[in-house]
Amino acid sequence: MNLRWTILLVSVLLAGAAEAAPGDTTDIVRDLAGRVGPMVGSALACRDIARPRIQVIVDKFTAVITQFSSGEAERADLTQLLDRNIADGRTAVTSGRIDCRLAERQLADLEQSIARPPLPAAAAPPSATVAPSFAAAAATAPTAPVAAVAGPPVRGITDQEIRFGISAAFTGAAKELGRQMKLGIDTAFNRVNEAGGVEGRMLKLIAADDGNEPKRTAETMKQLYEKDQVFGIIGNVGTPTAAVAVPYALERRMLFYGAFTGANVVRHDPPDRYVFNFRPSYAEETDAAVRYLVKLRRIPPNQIAVFAQQDPYGDAGFAGVAKAFRALGVDDSGILRLNYQRNTVDVEDAINQLKLQKPPIKAVVMAAVYRAAAKFIEKTHDFFPGMIYTNVSGVGGTALADELMLLGPRYATGAIVTQVVPAVSGYSSVVLEYKNALARYFPGEAPDYVSLEGFVSANILIQALKRARPQLDTEKLIDVLENMRNLDLGLGVPLNFGRAEHQASHKIWGTAIDENGKYQAIELE
Repeated sequence: MNLRWTILLVSVLLAGAAEAAPGDTTDIVRDLAGRVGPMVGSALACRDIARPRIQVIVDKFTAVITQFSSGEAERADLTQLLDRNIADGRTAVTSGRIDCRLAERQLADLEQSIARPPLPAAAAPPSATVAPSFAAAAATAPTAPVAAVAGPPVRGITDQEIRFGISAAFTGAAKELGRQMKLGIDTAFNRVNEAGGVEGRMLKLIAADDGNEPKRTAETMKQLYEKDQVFGIIGNVGTPTAAVAVPYALERRMLFYGAFTGANVVRHDPPDRYVFNFRPSYAEETDAAVRYLVKLRRIPPNQIAVFAQQDPYGDAGFAGVAKAFRALGVDDSGILRLNYQRNTVDVEDAINQLKLQKPPIKAVVMAAVYRAAAKFIEKTHDFFPGMIYTNVSGVGGTALADELMLLGPRYATGAIVTQVVPAVSGYSSVVLEYKNALARYFPGEAPDYVSLEGFVSANILIQALKRARPQLDTEKLIDVLENMRNLDLGLGVPLNFGRAEHQASHKIWGTAIDENGKYQAIELE
């Protein structure tokens, strides 16, 4: 259907309701949602088009959906259809398929269709002569500000709460990562809930255990979306699991926020509309580690190896090292990669391979989880005196230190972890707020880098929820996130999102374990 036909249908939509069957009416509203939605979405993607103009169209069409729906389920279905088509319209502009001049013309035509009197039924196109006029319905539809009227139901949101989900390992070799991420998010949620929530709504986190196994992630995501009816996903842990979870969320246009992974699966260019990250990438972390080893520790590049999980997590770490080598003008083709299987501590093959290397390796950049990393250090520490071990933050810093200290201080001392949050032993304002809140809501829990990341990430989301105001939905929240600039949470660095930037922070901190199992700050450059 071309634009002129669509506008005519808007003007005379449903021109004989008394004679129309309910199914006929619903089908026409559904068809029109599929045609008006993209026009609204393309207008929303253009910054020069005034938002109140667009909101009038949305409010009028929402009123028509409400008027001609047979019940709550049908109204929710039609509303979600409209939202999906609005998202498609945005994509049409951001991908360059249409420009903002066309979006402006389409919006003006829609405005005229609402303003003009409805045509008589005889003048309507045949497919439109089955129900009353959209223009007539729209003429009496409310146009009050969004905050003053009740909007359509949104999945995971009630007057009392907003439900989020997290899929992570709560059992198995990586369970401490999932537990700590959930702990940090819960700490932030509890803090805002005690202060009255967000616009009176309590934030709730529902957890599903995927055991760090991608084959289980499909089921946990389905559970969170269909059974638990969450509004969005926050804090999922893992790279191979994200490779399953992200497509699921994108297909349903569901927010996928703050995952505990630095891999590119959540960092496309241009960014996926529904995917946002707080943390820097593993490439940024390994780049910082390689530069530290080469420039400050004077390790020749050919004596640096990579110990990596044999999956997309390890691949991301290895790719980051290779990229850092190329940036330094070093050939990356000969980098030694030492692998182990996910959810195991079987490091024997990696160690045997390491022993054969000539000249001997002097430093290892690790993209592993804490138990495998600790086992590797244990087995190589005495065989390679003076070996430098660096780890990306995905290892789980506190868990790694605990594992190594069980072996003895000599195994722990000097192990390096690049971090995406400040030292938990420090005195930055966000760390003090985190430790006070952790002690209040989870007494007995020790401060941890993973839970601090969850706390910071959740607080960015809380700020966005507050700015979105009461009439909240996914598209509005994403618009708010994409316009967040220079957010100061006490990290010492500003946090920024944008339409082409869905990663809030690029700051890497260096830490090393001391003889007491505590992390001390080190300079990486």
